[in-house]
Amino acid sequence: MSTPVRPMPPLDADERTSLESWLDFYRVTLDRKCEGLTDGRLREPAAAPSPITLLGLLQHAAEVERNWFRRVLAQEDIPPIYDPEADPEGTDGGFDLAEDATYGRARAVWQSEMDRARENCAGRALDDTCPFMGGRVTLRWIYTHMIGEYARHCGHADLLRERLDGRTGV
Repeated sequence: MSTPVRPMPPLDADERTSLESWLDFYRVTLDRKCEGLTDGRLREPAAAPSPITLLGLLQHAAEVERNWFRRVLAQEDIPPIYDPEADPEGTDGGFDLAEDATYGRARAVWQSEMDRARENCAGRALDDTCPFMGGRVTLRWIYTHMIGEYARHCGHADLLRERLDGRTGV
């Protein structure tokens, strides 16, 4: 697998392009943090006592994509990916690894969820709303939340990757 290209978000763009570009920037950043490691290394919790792994972060990213862009935005009634018995209103999960979890499968699921997210956002205005927690939430808010979610987890991934093999700045 080749290193994913991570284009710089445009410096002078409309709001939607800026939001989508920053979200994609962080999506690619997470992908690059995993790139080049074996499944075994991706399963290693590298910052004790935390059990978080890079593979768990990738699975979590798929769950978060599903939750916000499918369950909330598109109002799809679908179960969580990695723990179908989990309360879909509860956690975004994905951090726990099944015995047979692999980077290839997790990345394919994540890519599929990102593709569906893009489809569900296409044609919607940033001010479009959907029901959430007894109120309404805009697509703009969801994009902003997702940028923060990915930025936070990319910080975790930075530390994990550096502890695993010393690699920084990817």
